[in-house]
Parts: sequence; C-alpha cells; structure tokens
Amino acid sequence: MSGTPRLFSTISGIDNEPLATPDSVGIDYDRDLGYPGVHPFTRGVYPSMYRGRLWTMRQFAGFGTAQETNERFRYLLEHGQTGLSTAFDMPTLMGYDSDHARSEGEVGREGVAIDSLEDVETLFSGIPLGEVSTSMTINSPAAILLAFYLCVGEEQGVTRDRLRGTIQTDILKEYIAQKEYIFPPEPSMRLVTDMVEFCAQEMPLWHPISISGYHIREAGSTAAQELAFTLADGFTYVEWAIERGLDVDEFAPRLSFFFNAHLDFFEEIAKYRAARRIWANLMRDKYGAKNPKSWLMRFHTQTAGVSLTAQQPEVNIVRTAIEALAAVLGGTQSLHTNSYDEALALPTEDAVRIALRTQQVIAHETGVVNTIDPLGGSYYLEQLTNELERQAYEYFDRIEQLGGVVAAIKDNFFQREIAEASFRYQGEVEAGQRIVVGVNRYGIDDEQQIPILKVDPKLEQEQIDRVQALRDRRDSATVEAELARLKDDAAQEGRNLMHPIIDASRAYVTMGEMCDAFREVWGTWRETPVF
Repeated sequence: MSGTPRLFSTISGIDNEPLATPDSVGIDYDRDLGYPGVHPFTRGVYPSMYRGRLWTMRQFAGFGTAQETNERFRYLLEHGQTGLSTAFDMPTLMGYDSDHARSEGEVGREGVAIDSLEDVETLFSGIPLGEVSTSMTINSPAAILLAFYLCVGEEQGVTRDRLRGTIQTDILKEYIAQKEYIFPPEPSMRLVTDMVEFCAQEMPLWHPISISGYHIREAGSTAAQELAFTLADGFTYVEWAIERGLDVDEFAPRLSFFFNAHLDFFEEIAKYRAARRIWANLMRDKYGAKNPKSWLMRFHTQTAGVSLTAQQPEVNIVRTAIEALAAVLGGTQSLHTNSYDEALALPTEDAVRIALRTQQVIAHETGVVNTIDPLGGSYYLEQLTNELERQAYEYFDRIEQLGGVVAAIKDNFFQREIAEASFRYQGEVEAGQRIVVGVNRYGIDDEQQIPILKVDPKLEQEQIDRVQALRDRRDSATVEAELARLKDDAAQEGRNLMHPIIDASRAYVTMGEMCDAFREVWGTWRETPVF
C-alpha cells in the first residue's frame, strides 16, 4: 500500500497545481464575482448572508407510521431545528398503497408510510403549518403529496397562499440517477409543469421544485456532472413552463436547488459558486428573466450519504462536519447533516442530535458566519470555480447536440457518464490511490457495534389495517367519481391536474388509487440498463 502513487487531483479528477498564484486565474471582479446579493451572485444570494440570518437547519425525518414520524418531528423542533424535512418509504415514493403486494416488507422502512390525506393529518398533528417551513422529498407522486399537505393546511385554517416549504418534484433526476419514476418522461413533465403553474398562481410562498443534484452525486457522478446535469434539468423545467405560457418571472423566483456536500472541501465550495454564476447568467441572458429574484439560485444542501462508511461509523461525524462546513462556506440557504449511523440504518435520536449539534457548532462557535464569502478571491478557489463552470458548459453543449435533456435520458447519456465516473473512482479506492479511512487504510480488527434504530415490523400491519379501514368508511361513490374525473383530465391535454387531485384528496382517495388512475392512462416507464 505504501508504494501506491498518491493522487493530487480532486475527488472528481480535476488536476491540482501544486501552488495557486495570480497567474492561475484571470478574474474580472465585477463580471465574475461582484458583491453578494448582486448579479452574478458568485459570492452569495443575499447582501449580508449569515450576518443577517443563518441558514435553515433541517434534519431529514421519516420512518414507520405517521404517528412515529410526528413524534420525531416534535423532538427535532424541541432541540432547535428550524425546518421540517420529510422522508417517505419506498411504496409511497413509487405510488403504491401499503397493502399492495409490491409494498410487502418495505412499509415504513426507509421513510414514513403515507397512503392518504388521513396519514398527513396525523403526520402534522399539533404542528402549526402556518409557522413552520416543510420540505418533502418525493418526486413522481409529488403533486398528490402537495395536495394532501394543502388540505391539512386548510383544515388548520392556513390558506394555501401562506404555506411555506419545498417539495422535490425533480422527475428528470429520477430518470438520470435515482430511478424512482412511475410514468414516461413526457406525462411526468406535464405533471411537474401543472404544479409549477398552480403554485405560481395560488401558492406564492411555496417552492414547487427542488432541482436536485444530490442524487446524481450519490449515484457516483463527479462534481462537474452534478453541476451540469442539475442545471440542465433546471433549464428544462424553465423551458416547459415558458412553453405552457407562463412568464419566466412569474415562476422562476420560486425554483430552488438541492446539492450534495461531498468531502473534497474546496471543490464543493467552488461547485456552489459556479452554480450560482451559471444560473444567474443564463436566466438573464438566455431566458430573458428581468426580475433579479429569477436570477439568484437558492439551494438546500445535504452532506454526502455516499461518503459515510459502515466501518468505524463514529468517524462519519468528522466527515459530516467537514462537508457541512463546505456547504456553509459555499453559501447554502438550508442544510441537512447526515447522522453517523446512516450507513447502517435509519438514524437514532442520539445520532440525529449530534448531527444537528454539528450545524449549531458551525453557526455559533467557529466564526465562519461573521464574514461573507471569506474564501472569495483565493487564487485556488477561483481557478477551481472557473474550471467547474467550463466543464459544465461543455456538458450543456453535448446535451443540446443530443436534442435536450429528455432525449439524452432516452439515449442513456447521463447514465453512461455517471457509470464511467463511478467506475473510475471505485478503481482508485481499490488500488489504494484514494484513501478512505477505516476502509482501505487504518482499519481495526475488533470494532464495537453501535446501537441502531430498528423499525418494528408490527407497524407495517398497523398501516395496512389503517388504509383498509379508511376504504371501508369513506364514500365509495364519491371516490369512484373523483377517480373517473382524474382519468378523464389526464387523458386531455391542457387541463391542469392539480385541481382534480386536490378534490380527490379531500374525498380520501388514496395515493395508490390516484397513481393507478394515471398508470391506466399514461402507462409506466422502463429504461434500458447501463453496465
């Protein structure tokens, strides 16, 4: 191992010069950096950044039934969390009810099980939706979850124009990386555009899409691929909304982003700065946005799950702290820090508390919030920002030559690029060129087992009983009428599906029933595997 040549490139393979000097980078300050809160926002989206307001501290939560997750939400709020972030189980993400045959063994295992409006009523019981900001990580059935949430708000007396939060809805990255899609790309994009239009008109404080590079990076991409593919997806959503007839400034200020915070400290900071600059320039110069709020990129960050190791899991606390610091120095608006035990199971309350305390230490003890963009002007950082920007524009050209994002998905372009990057990195780890502490170096023979969270299998049957009891007591005729309307509207182009979805939600039509109605009209999607 000691004879293995060491790599001096970034995790993504960008070669580093041994010393950065003024000759390393050519910067026009006003054009390339400017001031925070001013185009091109390289140095941050707000003039005072964290001197004015800290980032929102979110911890992802969701397991078992809605009741268990509601208790975790309350725990996190009591310990200083400032926003809720909801994880859903696999059946919910794939649009199946808990009593469906395909749901067996997965109910509540990696997120909360949601079958109907009744579950969302329980999930947010005692939590005033007019006072919290809620993030929901769901994509293909996102419109249905948004409808459930909106209905709970109405029940609490919170009108839809006062609801604050974000729903992920980024279906393009599902085809590219995460694979939790249901329908073919075109009807899926129609559903996303329906949500963008609906939120622009009726939910002005809500972010209808969180355009997500996180999962692209988790699938094995480089930082440049995460940057380029994420922004290409974002521009595609913009183009569909403009084609729908929306003015770009009507919806663009409510688009948000979601990035990974990986371990290569400076590369990650440079990635965020390049992302803001690219988005600002193209939104203004290519898409004609006139409102400065349409130019600025606000984003949430999550530390890299893929960087966590099952070996010596306590070391993950160190990894997460470094990644979180990179996100803060990169100017994130919202942050989730992974718990150290997540390579083994859903996190325990103790592990979640340490993860949250990590953010609080960075915010209150390190001093990094006292100066805006403290690394701006670093020869090395600015050179790296420029290089990531250059690689992103190269990818934009390649994607355009393929006919755009949807065509490139069908051609498996993104999947091949990510697979090749992942293969390169794994080869470097196996060859010992990349050191992963506790994995290919500095291992210990007798590791102590740490306590992990185990979801009680009895909760699955409880959730099945719950959804079946709901079906028995609701008005069957109303349910059938709402499903018939959903299918009719889905079959007709030009009808916004949010309104019938909301009406079906009020009638306690289940998530699976609504998705089955759309499956009947649109079919499902299968991709050609890439090896």
